[in-house]
Amino acid sequence: MTVVHRKGQREPKGPEPQSREELAAAFTPPANSTDAGELAEPRADVSWNGRNVEIPDHFRSYLGDKLSRLEHFDDSIYRFDVVLFHEPNRRQAKQSQVVEVTGIGRGPIVRAQGSGENFYAATELAFDKLHKRLRRSKRRKQVRKDGQRRATSLAEATADALPPLPEVTSVNGVDPWDDGLDGHQPGQVVRVKDHPAVPMSVDDALYEMELVGHDFFLFHDSETDKASVVYRRHAFDYGLIRLA
Repeated sequence: MTVVHRKGQREPKGPEPQSREELAAAFTPPANSTDAGELAEPRADVSWNGRNVEIPDHFRSYLGDKLSRLEHFDDSIYRFDVVLFHEPNRRQAKQSQVVEVTGIGRGPIVRAQGSGENFYAATELAFDKLHKRLRRSKRRKQVRKDGQRRATSLAEATADALPPLPEVTSVNGVDPWDDGLDGHQPGQVVRVKDHPAVPMSVDDALYEMELVGHDFFLFHDSETDKASVVYRRHAFDYGLIRLA
């Protein structure tokens, strides 16, 4: 992956370390968690990353038990990346502790992030998202195994859609996109990411977009051999953009 930043731009400063009292409060277990019992450990490797946060052993055990439950949905996951950090913005005090979990396996990557007033609350939100995405992924795999229950692809669903509108180049000899401003410069590109473009179908692109929780996904369409983008619309619908 290649990351390019704009020249002359200062990198944002990292969050300030929390005091011992603040860290202790952030890792205080909720009152209804006294009957934890024996905690399970995940079979997959776990990579812990605390950004200016020292992760205590009791929280590692608590989170490891939750990670082991995710393996019931996808036993191909061989590594979990866990990142904890503190958001220093005082206006977001109730959402200041952040937990991000990434599952890496033989299939697409699954990722979710949660934020709360302490790391336990943030973990519950993150794992609620992971459970929903992995359950949806598991149901999708079951549908694919049964040819008669195959899900309708986006290309089939939009086969009878209206043709695209003609391109408008001018209205009464005037360029409709001309805002009349000279020397106007919008925001510049400050970050560029390169990722491998493995050819896939539209259905597979939607599948990977749902797992990472993004609103769009750029992919190489195996049907048209062109770069395409699927994106999320209102009312749980999807859109597709293809290069002509």
